[in-house]
Amino acid sequence: MWKVRNADIRDIGDLLLIEEAQFPEPWSRRMLREELENGATRRYTVVEEAGRVVGVLGLMFIEDDVHINTIATARDMERRGIGRALLDDGLVAAIQRGSTRMTLEVAVGNEAARAFYAQYGFAPLGIRKQYYQKTGEDALVLVRDLHSL
Repeated sequence: MWKVRNADIRDIGDLLLIEEAQFPEPWSRRMLREELENGATRRYTVVEEAGRVVGVLGLMFIEDDVHINTIATARDMERRGIGRALLDDGLVAAIQRGSTRMTLEVAVGNEAARAFYAQYGFAPLGIRKQYYQKTGEDALVLVRDLHSL
């Protein structure tokens, strides 16, 4: 069985593995360390199973907004509810912190992720042209009003 917990510096190795497996432009060890050390405006949670980190959610708080910096699951753990557990946890944390809306970027062509976020009430806000440098793909900016939760 897995559990959701706060991330810490010791998780960086597992976080790197998830980043490299899931994203064409993974974050570096240094970037992850800086994110984890910035507790004033960042909140990182992980899902752990049998001592291994198998999912991560990174939030960035900006005034009354919260932005999903990253959400990912280890490839061998997909479709087991880990993404849902992480996003549910993030929504609760955002509301407790006083955030009024949540935003994120998703690759325009990532239909599975777009469908996942639509189930949570995220709606298109705009497009970031050629957001993903390695692929040149556009990002769809999604937003979720948190007042109705």
